Amino acid sequence: MINTPWLNNYGTTPKTLDYFDGTLYDAVKFCADKFADFTAYEFMGQKTSYKKMLKKIDGIAKSLLAIGVKKGDRVTLCLPNCPQAVLFFYAVNKIGAVSTMIHPLSAPKEIEFYIKNSKSRIAVTLDMFCQKFENSALDTLIVSSIKDELLFPLNIGYTLTEGRKNPKVPSNYLSYKAFLSKAIDKNCEKSDKNAPAVILYSGGTTGTTKGIVLSSLNFNALGAQIIATNPMFCAGDKMLAVMPVFHGFGLGVCVHSMLINGGHCILVPRFTPDSYARLTVKTKCNFIAGVPTLFEALLRLDSLKKADLSSLKGVFSGGDSLSIELKKRIDDFLKAHNCSVTVREGYGTTECVTASCLTPIHLQKEGSIGQPFPDTFYKIVIPETENEADIGQDGEICISGPTVMLGYLDNNDETEKTLRRHNDGRVWVHTGDLGFMDADGFIYFKQRIKRVIISNGYNIYPSHLENILDCCEYVHQSCVIGVRDDKKGQRVKAFVVLKKGVPDNQNTIDEIFSYCQQSIAKYALPYKIEIRDELPKTLVGKVAYRILEQEENL
Repeated sequence: MINTPWLNNYGTTPKTLDYFDGTLYDAVKFCADKFADFTAYEFMGQKTSYKKMLKKIDGIAKSLLAIGVKKGDRVTLCLPNCPQAVLFFYAVNKIGAVSTMIHPLSAPKEIEFYIKNSKSRIAVTLDMFCQKFENSALDTLIVSSIKDELLFPLNIGYTLTEGRKNPKVPSNYLSYKAFLSKAIDKNCEKSDKNAPAVILYSGGTTGTTKGIVLSSLNFNALGAQIIATNPMFCAGDKMLAVMPVFHGFGLGVCVHSMLINGGHCILVPRFTPDSYARLTVKTKCNFIAGVPTLFEALLRLDSLKKADLSSLKGVFSGGDSLSIELKKRIDDFLKAHNCSVTVREGYGTTECVTASCLTPIHLQKEGSIGQPFPDTFYKIVIPETENEADIGQDGEICISGPTVMLGYLDNNDETEKTLRRHNDGRVWVHTGDLGFMDADGFIYFKQRIKRVIISNGYNIYPSHLENILDCCEYVHQSCVIGVRDDKKGQRVKAFVVLKKGVPDNQNTIDEIFSYCQQSIAKYALPYKIEIRDELPKTLVGKVAYRILEQEENL
């Protein structure tokens, strides 16, 4: 019999909560003062206490002030899950500036877009990614290395192994150590909890890349909701933070929610199913999260056949729909390995930071994504209207609550389309997703109304890729679709019509693919480019992408 007394003490999740009255930094400082000697984060086996973390954050804040960063400035953080990402995130917030979080595997052209769109003057990255910033209009690029936050002998070991592969940092960039040496004591102008604090990039509800502006209250509210819906959590519990910090789930749940509640983040900058499994067992972590395809891969690993997973208190799936069959397989696997909990599916959108709905620990319904968080309301409306659908009737999922974004960055038109004040007086996010609600308030996700490809948990927006392809000198017209894939969920495929006179041969395809590599992130690159004489059209002359999807997904 597994001894898990906390399972009998979860009680009922409260419908409303009190939220921290301060900024992201204020919330972390409050927790650091309370749990000074607890481990805040762990990286490559090296642990850092809350007290030491706060001291590092304060030092970085002083250096940011020294190089001229002011309240309201945007600072782009192009970092994986490493200590620098955590430290800069809170330091930027301390001085009232705004962190713009972007994918370090973004293509150079994408990075140029993010910096220009966010009007960032300062950016922070690692040496292995610095070459991507060569054409970016920045005042200062701060370049760090993984070894900069490692102690002896780990720093030496890294330099002699992985560090040897990294490119030489140009002299016109500011090294992390030189940046820290600039620290000065200077008063900073703080922001308040409702001011812009973070910009996350997503396709939003229309498939075009937009900056989603979020406040400290948005993140702090999420942190309180996560704990309220997981009352088994105790200060000191460990969470394996593999979901990326440039994503709402990784930043909001795996990092911030842990660090404002005394949690222990195990930062993982790069992982495979094998390393994920190994860390889960080795660290005896209490909470793990992943996309369905990751869990499916874990089930096939020999290394987990005799694993003891009794330390797990929470296993969460998000980023894509979890099939009923796969959930059953995961639950059976967990039970067979001494785990007393089942996988809990959630749902959310970056417009609400991340998850806003989660399967309760004490009540699960087959096919459901759970119930809304405290103070969060879900409404199903008839698509293209604000009229509420009947119980059990499919419609567009709308969300209202304390985690709802401030809006899209410098895009009032799209903000007004997505954030709408209904007759009930509430502001609702129209998600563009199709689902229904049952009589018990459980939500069921059906499919995305908006056009989007999900590969390995990443949202990939066809219209964005088509805009890039259509700029290629060889391409007259393009269409991008998702093709079913057993491992990734979907793969990206591109169809192109060539410009007149361009030869239809492999060399042309290679040239187009090479062009794509310069402008599209690796995870979003088409696995195949197919040349067509023409693309199918609808009656009104639009490209009939659904016909191509049907052809490929028969």
